[in-house]
Amino acid sequence: MTLLITVFAAIVSTIVWYLQKPESDMKVGVLCWLFWGASIMWLVDAIFEYKELGAEYFSPSLKDMLNDSFLGLSVIALAMIIWLIVLLISDPRGRVRGVLFRKTR
Repeated sequence: MTLLITVFAAIVSTIVWYLQKPESDMKVGVLCWLFWGASIMWLVDAIFEYKELGAEYFSPSLKDMLNDSFLGLSVIALAMIIWLIVLLISDPRGRVRGVLFRKTR
């Protein structure tokens, strides 16, 4: 489930990145790299787990599927947090800078 969830997130973020202008300042490319990196990590994990379990890999218990789903969603949440931090630090539209350095009367 973790592999499936992160691959879907990677595909959606890639489509969003592709549909935006190449000069987009929202740094969606960073999000794509995070999701594709997680997908490759889970693919390697799935290969080694399949090598260990064999055909039993394709019939997980409900508890294992639920745990994997929570793990996949937490990976997506962590990637979104990292993306937001990168976006806030780079401040492409200058909004954070404007709020921090606004002159008060």
